[in-house]
Parts: sequence; C-alpha cells; structure tokens
Amino acid sequence: MLVERTKKEIIIRLPASVDTEDLQDFLNYARYKELTAGVKVAQNEVDKLASQINTKWWSKNRNSLTK
Repeated sequence: MLVERTKKEIIIRLPASVDTEDLQDFLNYARYKELTAGVKVAQNEVDKLASQINTKWWSKNRNSLTK
C-alpha cells in the first residue's frame, strides 16, 4: 500500500488483490467521517432517530419476514 499527499488530495494505492467489498466498507466509513466532521449531536437525538428508522423499517418489512 502506498499513501501520497498532494496539495489537493490524498492518493492511496492498493494492490489489485484487495477484496472490493472490504474496500467499499472502508470507503463508506471514510465518506461517513467526511460528512460528519464537525457535526455535534446529542446521543439521545441519535437514539431517537435510530428508533424512528427501525420502526419505519419494521413496518415496511414485517410481512415478508414473519410468514
């Protein structure tokens, strides 16, 4: 692996043998870190949003999972 920093970007070179799914997971995490940098949210607000998402998901998928 080789990491190079330029004035505008960081370049990471990986061998072709790297698993693409693992690489995508890493890139998704890096994107998440980029998007949330400097964002401050109380944990109770995060928990509330997660609960709402889970409730909505369960309502949408309940029938296909409980047959």
